[in-house]
Amino acid sequence: MISACTAGMATATQSGGSARQSAGGSGAATISPVFVTDMQWFPNTQAKGSQSGAAEMYAAGGTDGIFPQAGRVEKIVEAHKGAVLALKWNYEGSALVSAGEDGNLKIWSKTGMLRSGLVQNGYPIYAVSWSPDNDSILYTNGRNLVIKPIQPSNKPVMWKAHDGVILAVDWNMSSNLIISGGEDCRYRVWDSFGRMIYLSMPHDHPITSLAWNPAGEMFAVGLFNTLRVCDKLGWSNAVEKPECGSIFSIAWTPDGTQIACQESPYSATYNKELYPTLTRRLEWKNYEVTLLDDRRVRVYEVINGSVENLEFRDRIVKTSLAFGHLIVATSAQCYVYSDKNWNTPVIIDMTNNGRVICIKQCPDYFLFVDIAAGIQVFSYEGRLICSPKYPGLRPEFITAQSISLSNDTLAIRHRANDRCKALSVNVWSNPSSVIYVFDVNSGRLIGDGSPIKLQADAVEIALNQVIGPSGCRQLAVVDKNREMFITPIIKPELKKIGE
Repeated sequence: MISACTAGMATATQSGGSARQSAGGSGAATISPVFVTDMQWFPNTQAKGSQSGAAEMYAAGGTDGIFPQAGRVEKIVEAHKGAVLALKWNYEGSALVSAGEDGNLKIWSKTGMLRSGLVQNGYPIYAVSWSPDNDSILYTNGRNLVIKPIQPSNKPVMWKAHDGVILAVDWNMSSNLIISGGEDCRYRVWDSFGRMIYLSMPHDHPITSLAWNPAGEMFAVGLFNTLRVCDKLGWSNAVEKPECGSIFSIAWTPDGTQIACQESPYSATYNKELYPTLTRRLEWKNYEVTLLDDRRVRVYEVINGSVENLEFRDRIVKTSLAFGHLIVATSAQCYVYSDKNWNTPVIIDMTNNGRVICIKQCPDYFLFVDIAAGIQVFSYEGRLICSPKYPGLRPEFITAQSISLSNDTLAIRHRANDRCKALSVNVWSNPSSVIYVFDVNSGRLIGDGSPIKLQADAVEIALNQVIGPSGCRQLAVVDKNREMFITPIIKPELKKIGE
């Protein structure tokens, strides 16, 4: 069964697998013994409302029912014969996919109506994940991985991925990379065509959980008494050894700096302990900046050997060093340091309890992307220059590779949808992604407001910081086929220059 629940409307307790729920003053209603097998919060839709940025609804799947955590059950759906093994909202929050012991894969609307019985399989489906464009679903099939398009006319892609049953998968929206792990005690990294990028050494225990961080820069691997953090190409960067048994579920904070782990498949709550991810080091010219811990930064000037130690009241979530300035974003404020004076930073207060997920710099300005406030461009003196917006903007999906800033131009990659396609008449008639280009000083779209269309999805974009002999600002684009294009910002015309 699947339930949709609203947070904060009721209380629940669990003892030995039995759940008892009470709501309002109507008395207690007993629910038969049930174990929660998966729980998914509704995607953050900050742009559409909530000031707090907190999700208010989640879906829970169980062995033969549901157990809402401190919430009111909005709807219960008889979804599968046997246990519901996996749930996943798509990135827009418009559809929910469920997978079960019966080998069926089903898609549901937000209101709990069945949209499609997508797959009828002979094996239990242990894990699922949506593609970045919400057009396909990745699921497990024994030792195989399958990418199943939503449209029936498109053929699925299947390949043997492991030597044992696959237990966990995840597909990152930002990097478009896939990770998988299973009973063969290995984890692997794949591209979206099923080509293997990395194969880990065998571990002592099966891989029970995997999760990308939101930016796609790293991922976490969970197994018995082990939590490993790896870069996006699979190389291990940090290992924790919590005495907690097998880790069955992993969740990242929206800023990608901490991890929460579920240590038991029968636990009603996540493990309370959060693990800091990695120590970071930044370099620019003759400066080296090292994050000593989550509240301290050391600045080292390599020529004369001088050292500055910077301490912060709140936890550091993002840093950036370029063009003679160090930007440090904490959970409450953003600090702007100049290399000429490390003692008196410019301080910018964060609004609406937002979290900075990306920082970009250019010679005169910098920007940060906040999941609550969106995109904001500032001068290094702390003056707000602009806060650009466009239809369908989802700040939580913007990464350092999908946005670029120069002294007069801001470029943002956005995966195309029907609304975007209707707006543009530029390069191709059926784009995979588009690039919006803004004037920094006004915050308005350049030209007639039409985005630049790309035939293949862009994985990275960059604006030139120095205008060359051409006399105009130019944009470079690398697409998912690893082909590079360049175009002027005024009167765009994409020209292929390499692959």
